[in-house]
Amino acid sequence: MLQSLFVVCILTMIIHMFETLSYSLRLAGIRVNKLAVALSLTGIILLVSRTANLIQAPMTAKFIDYAKIEPTFDVLEYLRMILIAASIGTLLAILLSPTFARIWERVILKLQLAGSLPKMISSVTIGQIKNAKHYVRKPSFRISNFRYLGIPKRFIMLNILVTGIYSVGVLASLYAAHLVPELSTSASQASGLINGIATILLTIFIDPQIGLLTDKACQDEKYKEQIGRIYIMLMASRFVGTILAQLLLVPAAYFISEMVKIF
Repeated sequence: MLQSLFVVCILTMIIHMFETLSYSLRLAGIRVNKLAVALSLTGIILLVSRTANLIQAPMTAKFIDYAKIEPTFDVLEYLRMILIAASIGTLLAILLSPTFARIWERVILKLQLAGSLPKMISSVTIGQIKNAKHYVRKPSFRISNFRYLGIPKRFIMLNILVTGIYSVGVLASLYAAHLVPELSTSASQASGLINGIATILLTIFIDPQIGLLTDKACQDEKYKEQIGRIYIMLMASRFVGTILAQLLLVPAAYFISEMVKIF
């Protein structure tokens, strides 16, 4: 089981790292005035994370199956380790954000010249890959830089909450299946009960606000300079959200287990 846990944790790190790095892709699009291209490339990030999730989910479900035949197996501890991996992946994205913002800028410009993604990929040379080291940037975080960004505190808190709920959705449904083995199939498929709440909050409160911030940065040169710090703050709130998920895991699992009993 330890080998499976390691693989699941690596996949979880990849999922959360690439999803968080989507902010640096938006930033790169703003910097080179190619936001539409940047947003289209976001689909690649979603493809990577969703592909990893397709592999991760059934592997995580194996822990629940193993607990049925091995009563001493601590399912909750394994699920918490997966959430720790989510936090590590998000933290890595924050640290790599300045570097990836520069790399994304180059990718966007090369994509524009190539005209299509396959052509761009085929035009990449070994020398260009080696030159990627020149885009490495050391992250620099000063509290004073984040003092007057004009971001409502409730927006940051909502982003933390939504990230926490999304991070815990699938894991909570699997733990609920462990809590009510007689309804394990129903519980394992009930992650939508949790993720549905996050989707509503994301669609109504988070996405429109991020869109407004991005649009303002595209139109205002002065605001463009601070949008990077705003994105870092949003990434940091995602990191806090993955930590909040540790607190939400058990309550969310009990909520799902009670709901599947009613349905």
